[in-house]
Amino acid sequence: MTTGFSSGSCRFADYFVICGLDTESGLEPDELSGENFEQSPLRRTFKSKVLAHYPDNVEWNPFDQDAVGMLCMPKGLSFRTQVDSREPQFHSFIITREDGSRTYGFALTFFEEVTSKQICSAMQTLYHMHNRHPHSQPRPMLHAAPSISRLQRFNSYDISRDTLYVSKCICLITPMAFAQACRKVLLQLHQAVTSPQPPPLPLESYIYNILYEVPLPPSGRSLKFSGVYGPVVCQRPSTSELPLFDFAISEMFNLLGVENVLQLFTCALLEMQILLYSQHYQRLMTVAESITALMFPYQWQHVYVPILPASLLHFLDAPVPYLMGLHSNGQDDRTKLELPQEANLCFVDIDNHFIELPEELPQFPNKLEFIQEISEVLMSFGVSPEGNIRSSDSQAKYRTFRSVDMVSDKRNGNLASPLNSYLLRENETIARLQALVKRTGVSLEKDASSYKDARAQCDEEELKMHQLNIQVREVFANRFTQMFADYEVFVIQPSQDKESWFTNRDQMQNFDKASFLSDQPEPYLPFLSRFLETQMFASFIDSKILCHDDEEKEHTLRVFDSRVDKIRMLNVRTPTLRTSMYQKCTNIEEAGKEKRSRYEKTDFVAPGPRAIEMRISKIDHTALHPHLLDMKIGQGRYEQGFFPRLQSDVLSTGPTSNKYAKRSAPAQWRRRDRQKQHAEHLYLDNDQREVRGRHAKYIQEARNLGTTIRQPKLSNLSPSVIAQTNWKFVEGLLKECRNKTKRMLVEKMGREAVELGHGEVSITGVEENTLIASLCDLLERIWSHGLQVKQGKSALWSHLLHYQDSKEKTNATPGGLGPRKSDGGVSAMPPLKVSLIQDMRHIQNISEIKTDVGKARAWVRLSMEKKLLSRHLKQLLSDHELTKKLYKRYAFLRCDDEKEQFLYHLLSFNAVDYFCFTNVFTTIMIPYHVVVVSSKKLGGSMFTANPWVCVSGELAETGVLQVPRNTLEITFECQNLGKLTTVQMGHDNTGLYAKWLVECVMVRNEITGHTYKFPCGRWLGKGVDDGSLERILVGELMTPSTENDERMCRTPPMQQSPGMMRRFVTISPNSKPKLNTGQIQEGVGEAINGIVKHFHKPEKERGSLTLLLCGEYGLVWALEQVFQHGFKSPRLFKNVFIWDFLEKAQVYFESAEQREATPDENWQTRVRHFCRFMRAINNTSRNIGKDGKFQMLVCLGARDHLLHHWIALLADCPITAQMYEDTALIKDRSLVNSLIRVLQTLQEFNITLEASLVKGVGI
Repeated sequence: MTTGFSSGSCRFADYFVICGLDTESGLEPDELSGENFEQSPLRRTFKSKVLAHYPDNVEWNPFDQDAVGMLCMPKGLSFRTQVDSREPQFHSFIITREDGSRTYGFALTFFEEVTSKQICSAMQTLYHMHNRHPHSQPRPMLHAAPSISRLQRFNSYDISRDTLYVSKCICLITPMAFAQACRKVLLQLHQAVTSPQPPPLPLESYIYNILYEVPLPPSGRSLKFSGVYGPVVCQRPSTSELPLFDFAISEMFNLLGVENVLQLFTCALLEMQILLYSQHYQRLMTVAESITALMFPYQWQHVYVPILPASLLHFLDAPVPYLMGLHSNGQDDRTKLELPQEANLCFVDIDNHFIELPEELPQFPNKLEFIQEISEVLMSFGVSPEGNIRSSDSQAKYRTFRSVDMVSDKRNGNLASPLNSYLLRENETIARLQALVKRTGVSLEKDASSYKDARAQCDEEELKMHQLNIQVREVFANRFTQMFADYEVFVIQPSQDKESWFTNRDQMQNFDKASFLSDQPEPYLPFLSRFLETQMFASFIDSKILCHDDEEKEHTLRVFDSRVDKIRMLNVRTPTLRTSMYQKCTNIEEAGKEKRSRYEKTDFVAPGPRAIEMRISKIDHTALHPHLLDMKIGQGRYEQGFFPRLQSDVLSTGPTSNKYAKRSAPAQWRRRDRQKQHAEHLYLDNDQREVRGRHAKYIQEARNLGTTIRQPKLSNLSPSVIAQTNWKFVEGLLKECRNKTKRMLVEKMGREAVELGHGEVSITGVEENTLIASLCDLLERIWSHGLQVKQGKSALWSHLLHYQDSKEKTNATPGGLGPRKSDGGVSAMPPLKVSLIQDMRHIQNISEIKTDVGKARAWVRLSMEKKLLSRHLKQLLSDHELTKKLYKRYAFLRCDDEKEQFLYHLLSFNAVDYFCFTNVFTTIMIPYHVVVVSSKKLGGSMFTANPWVCVSGELAETGVLQVPRNTLEITFECQNLGKLTTVQMGHDNTGLYAKWLVECVMVRNEITGHTYKFPCGRWLGKGVDDGSLERILVGELMTPSTENDERMCRTPPMQQSPGMMRRFVTISPNSKPKLNTGQIQEGVGEAINGIVKHFHKPEKERGSLTLLLCGEYGLVWALEQVFQHGFKSPRLFKNVFIWDFLEKAQVYFESAEQREATPDENWQTRVRHFCRFMRAINNTSRNIGKDGKFQMLVCLGARDHLLHHWIALLADCPITAQMYEDTALIKDRSLVNSLIRVLQTLQEFNITLEASLVKGVGI
């Protein structure tokens, strides 16, 4: 993208540079380029130098000699002989400064004959040495051409027989990326020195013209200036169009295909590490610039080096997101390329049409429809959506579209059949367009005999390139416009001024992510939840906050907002913002209708492709023609085949008068555009410049907040510079770790909870997964920094394996750290020992996880769930000898202070409960250990029946499991049950003593160590307690240590506020609580309130409804208190249960029905429902006892919204008068009405019961 160019420049080019061989210093091997000495001398690289640059310096863009020298000739000097190919090669490059501003370079590399006898003799000497060296013979075979004779000639040089050539480079450094224009200028300059005839003017005249007399075209205008042999045209988009982009986007699609491009695009948006790989520098630049241009309105915020010089390969070790281009020598395949880190790497082999993606990459929203729309645009220009591996290197060549291409296009599996008819229609359109163009007199056929026709063809191809570029970019821009059409609603505007906002920016949220995601279609969430966490999105929102009006807005933001406004106006009547319905780009169709009239009407400027046609067909301004300069006699001499030594005295300074230097455009141009320029703020007075400059500073500093190091400095690196850069990386990683842990805690607990020290879950599963995946990426980058030798794709898992090997060799026990402290729970199940090695073995035993990266992530998730991540990593890093063996001195993991702070930040995760392992790996087999704790008194050891249990979780249940009577313990393996919710337990009532008093059941997940306690405290047996042979127990998660508060112990988060409920006495048949009516009412209110809060949360944030219904202080317990208040007990030694009362009421209602003593129809309906439920529960085959039946009735009544009706029936029933005292709550009319009103609030909720609660009842 062409953002951030040097705004101080108003000239087309800032510098003209010549790089090549310095004959005075001779041949200097370039040691940084690889195994130089094993290759033949003609295949080695030698140091190149900047031979000259004009002018010496400009204030707005200081000349960076190191960077320009590296990027003009990234592999240094190359030598050839007369038998080698010596075609000139064009490539572009970019220099990004640390503040993010950019300068573009355009270089043409060609070969000149070596005239220095010393250099030729040195090359001959190198060959003699090479041929004597023992390792020299087999090596060149790897680099050979197919023919043996050519091989011999390639790898030999004879000073008496061969002509030696060396590479030289001419380059333009420009503030804006006019790639096509610069390419033409350089090619014409090269043509001038290779042509038999000298150029019309000395080369200095043309170079002086381009440096000092050709201005930048202003927004929305085109400019024509003169090259050596023909005119050069460049045009600049207006402020209402997409930003300038002058590379051939078709080249990227030809090289990679639509599918691969979209995957690469997704990786770039999610700010992953991206490494492009190609033999051709221009391909690296084209793909990098195309991908970043398609991101509009977002901008890549991290390290951006599309061409990485050989001397800077250590930057691949950078533990930050980057987009870099690596030059391939064409011989080594992917497997031989050792990269420091690959866990989060997107590797793109451009030349081989291949892309290697990171794991767990989410799919871009509406991917298939998006691919189809892009493919339609490409095919209308004759570009295959599948790509063409043998595509031309030239970016100006397009295949003429033919109907036979449809056959090859059918191979693309992403395209639907309706495209065939589209292709035929589009083919007719192109035929009509070609006929129209021919009528205007422009030839579409290449004719080598006519330079004029060839130039027209070239212009036609360039126009076609611009049309394709703008149409593809419009399709991509339309995707973001549709997806973020209502983004402004969710921007959090700060209440303070800009200075205060910036000071506290690090602690502030700028976008309401949770609300935005809750509005999005479900399929979008995996991608969007990760995209909202990126630096590019945060930076975009920051610039939105800082720009309060259109005057201040950046160009990209202004263009995007205008498109969003248009979309929202179109969607007022038929809103489609929150659906996943795919909406195609309409700008292209509108532009297509105007194609025919492109040569007929030229009196207005339309947006998009039409505007480009207008600017190119109707040139707004012609720059001054080149002219003779005031040169001394004898200067400017011409020698064919050699680029001349230019006269620095005429090129180092611009015009002495103010005629061109002080004005950015000639007078007639200004007159024509004065109003337009004023509107677009091309010229600002001093106050405006100051405001704009301050605003730019805020935006730039805000961008730098979330990044560690914006850009590596391209310089010849000394050890001190490398050390300083690595120190920046270490500081940046620590800052990123601090920000990530804080963000995860705030999201998990809620903002107020962090301040008060407690809170409840307020994060969706999608968001939690996104944040944990982001943490895993950070850990991989930390473990990759300063790695000595990379082994496997995951640096973290590789370190863990080394640790595992070293400990197993020394026969260390897996549980070397000993068990964690218990909270004083039941000693029958002591906690698992803390063992890093054992946790690794658990992960290694999961067959579903195939890759090292996947294993590392699973291990991190498991460690977080067990609250052991910091402890495990501390143990791993405590093996200092291993760390020294694996890591260089400057690595993050060997910086002791930063490492300690890093582990301290990770320790803060122990404050919250994560289930990030249990909830993600839902299909794996997990061992569980069950212990039934029976009462030690009252003859527990005499128990003769056969007990069983059935364990249920949020994901599944086990079925009936027989428990050995002598041990009351069982270990079994089954598919992940998720968080455990209930245990059904009972016995078969056999033997002489089939009565069993059970205190509780303990169940432990043997991988995560989560231990659940299911309290019982009741008898199971006929004729004792309520006669139950089985019970349904509701569980709670035990706290792993005494350091944690009780509030964290439950499986789901606690639903009620702490308060009076904590003082209630535990219920049992023998000790009835002494609660007054006020306490009972409050208990019912708290229980109902918990259920209401449960349903008002997003579905993915809800805890266990079973706990709210049947758990401690749940709805069942609350209604028990209602019915037990004032309950008469007829005999001293006999317990009377609520179920006894309900059965008598049922008998009364049924007899009343028989007598037809019915007040009204509603009463009859309620009675029928009540009796039907009572009969169904009494007829169940389950031996759940009287209290179990009451629990089932309450749950069914809540599900079917009948509880308040039944309370009204029972309050009026004569049986109530017989069995309750006068002071009972159920006899107080006002209290009953209050109770009914509270229960009625459940009517609006759709309550779904867990299967274990209603098993055996067919209602």
